[in-house]
Order: sequence, then structure tokens, then C-alpha cells
Amino acid sequence: MNNNITITVLGAGSMGTGIAQVAATAGHKVVLYDTNPEALKRAQAFILKMLNRSAEKGRISDADAKAIFSRLYLAEDLTAAQESDLVIEAIIENLEIKQSVFKKLENIVGEACILASNTSSLSIASIAAACGNPERVVGIHFFNPAPLMKLVEIIPAIQTDDAVLKKARTWIDEMGKLTVLARDTPGFIVNRVARPFYGEALRIYEEGIAEPATIDWAMTEIGGFRMGPFTLMDYIGNDINYTVTATVFKAFYYDPRYRPAFTQQRLSEAGYLGRKSGKGYYDYGENSVRPEPNKDTALGNQIFSRILVMLINEAADALHLRIANREDIDLAMTKGVNYPKGLLAWADEIGIDNCVKQMDALYDEYHEDRYRCSPLLRRMQRKEETFFEHIV
Repeated sequence: MNNNITITVLGAGSMGTGIAQVAATAGHKVVLYDTNPEALKRAQAFILKMLNRSAEKGRISDADAKAIFSRLYLAEDLTAAQESDLVIEAIIENLEIKQSVFKKLENIVGEACILASNTSSLSIASIAAACGNPERVVGIHFFNPAPLMKLVEIIPAIQTDDAVLKKARTWIDEMGKLTVLARDTPGFIVNRVARPFYGEALRIYEEGIAEPATIDWAMTEIGGFRMGPFTLMDYIGNDINYTVTATVFKAFYYDPRYRPAFTQQRLSEAGYLGRKSGKGYYDYGENSVRPEPNKDTALGNQIFSRILVMLINEAADALHLRIANREDIDLAMTKGVNYPKGLLAWADEIGIDNCVKQMDALYDEYHEDRYRCSPLLRRMQRKEETFFEHIV
């Protein structure tokens, strides 16, 4: 496929800036659009800084860095997108604003231009519905920071033309990314399946079973996760993480499995957003001391097992409801949020029967629909099946 295409990225925030860098590095002409000239200047300076750093470390040559940077153009006027083959929108997570922008774009770009949204939680079908030609709209969801994170979720709306889907996915694959195909449902793969990592950790904390430091210790030291849930929520920002959870909760018609936690809501309301505000679940002040975890192995295993089985249950349900295939679900979680293992492969490892029994024990304890076992896990237990074939 022709590598010399023109890509316009809408939004010069951290995500838009990262996507622009990825596209320019792949050899494309990139127009980075934002209504804020200061945001454009910051984005340009950041990309130049990242390219120079890569050249200093020998990852790319000085000539390559200059060539990549020369393919980047800044624009404050949306008409700069008129020659685009692909437009990737990475603006505020607001459906009405996105729909308005896509309507304007249709009057600017050519008929063959593909219009993509980088939304992490909104309906692609709803965004496409604002267009006169919704067949050319598709979801292309990068993960932050886009230059470092390999995974990209590709989400066709029910209106998306098959040729558009194929072309968009090929372009992203050729940028060196790993693409997975997801149905247009709330949270797609990663932001849906990952909810228990945060939600169940918060529930364990709210019940007084363990403090954040202990829960984080259990998930990193026993579970092998790169970051514990509270450290990660502070890194993402409690405002952002809470909003994604609340959006998914509402989009799933208030399914209790996705119910947000009051603890996180109150932290967001208080402005305790995590690292960026200096305080969240942990204090990031200059003289702050990180609290010590309770390294009781039995408690740690209990915490890890509970969160893991909730994640596995969510992954199994995603497969059950055909959100994605089993390979893409596991790839999404290992490459999109750096889980140590694919959740479905992990289920095979610890045993499907064990997973069902753990879920049933939680349901027997709480009698909450939050802890209902996936029908797929129960069916597999009955048939003594596994998610993947294993060579003995």
C-alpha cells in the first residue's frame, strides 16, 4: 500500500501529539490541528525533543530525526485537512463536540478520506451517524504514550464499509503497531476488561480488607503486574479513571459490575487527582514517605486471586459476547496495559474449574450481580474445556 499518504490529527494534547509523531515516523505527511496555538507549539517542541533524544541514544540517525520532523505541519484552521487520506480525531471525550467536528470535516475532505476517532469509550456508530457518509468512519484507538505503546484497537461501527476497515487497519499495521479488532461496545476491549483491576481493588480497600500500599504490593510482587492499581490510578489521574468507569457504567445500563467507587469520586471532587496534583491515594509531596505495605503472604494471595479472577471473568464475558476473538483479547491486555499474561491463557493455567468456584464463592458471600460468573466459564467447566489448546 502507498506509504506516502497525508494524515491529519485533530487535537494537540498528549494523545494527538503522540499519534502525530507515530505517523510522521512511519513516513507520512502529518498535519497536526488545534485551535490553540500554544498547544501546537508545545506539541511541536515535545516531538522535536523526543526525536532528538532518540537520535542521541542511537535509535535513529540525526538525518532521520530531521526528516521525520520535516513531515510535521501545524494548523489552526480545519481546512488544512482538505488533502488528507486519513483524519484521526483525538479531541475532548464529548460526543456532541466530536459529531460537530466530523460534520465539518465532511465538507472539507475528499470523498475517499477515511475519518477516524481515537475515542476510548464513546460509540463509533453515534459519531458516524453525524456524517452524510458514515461508511467511511472507523474507530482507531491508540494507547498513551502512542509512540511507546504497541497496541491499537480498531473498531468498525455498524455503518463502516469493509474496505474502509481493511485500509485503515493496514495503514496502522504499517506504522509498526499491533492492531486488534473490537466490536463497537463500551470500552471496546481494554477499557472494558480492565475495569475490575481498579474497581475490585477499590472495593477491597473500601471494605477495610487492605490499604492501597498492600493491594499494590500484592498485585506487583505476587501477581507480577508492572504497577499496582492505586499507583496506576494516580498515574492516569483519578479524574480520568473515574470518568472512564462512570462512562462505561452508564453505557452498560448501570450494570453493577462497572459501578464506580465513592472513594475515587470523592478524591476527584477534592482535586486529589494523583501525580499531576501532588496527591491522590499517595502523597507525592517533596518530603512525603510512601506507606509500607502489610506483606502478609496469605492476605496478598487473597487480594491477588480476587482481582485476577474478576479480570478473567470479564475477559471471558468479552469473548462470550463476541467483543473480540480470544487471541485479540489476550494481546490487547498484554500490549495495551502491560499485563504479565493474557487473561484467558491465565485462566487455563489456574484452571477453569478454579475460576468458576472463586466467582461462585464471591457471589455466595455478597449476593451481588457484580460477582455473577460468566456463562462461558460455567459452560467450559461443565465440558472440561480450555481457551487454548495445550500440548502436554
